[in-house]
Amino acid sequence: MNFSGKYQVQTQENYEAFMKAVGMPDDIIQKGKDVKGVSEIVQNGKHFKFTITAGSKVIQNEFTLGEECEMEFMTGEKIKAVVQLEGDNKLVTTLKGIKSVTEFSGDTVTSTMTKGDIVFKRVSKRI
Repeated sequence: MNFSGKYQVQTQENYEAFMKAVGMPDDIIQKGKDVKGVSEIVQNGKHFKFTITAGSKVIQNEFTLGEECEMEFMTGEKIKAVVQLEGDNKLVTTLKGIKSVTEFSGDTVTSTMTKGDIVFKRVSKRI
């Protein structure tokens, strides 16, 4: 499956609780809670480039499946991680004690991030 495309956030659940749990300042949480961010994914074989734009903030991460890479976390911190492919439609990684699962189904991408008992869920559609 090729994951390349642009996707815009449609819905999100537990945004504020999750962002507080990862240490985001309240003013940044309030600015970001209603932003309908856009993710652009470019896949070339096992190599991926993710560009996430939310308001004026842009995060770019590149990785190759199964290889350690350095990723920028939502707090701006650089973290080492390994992204794995589960099945043919899920990208899974763990960073800073947070499990991230990005599942592709047709034109819909469902991303869940779990820290402790807080699950942040975001659903995006291909644009």
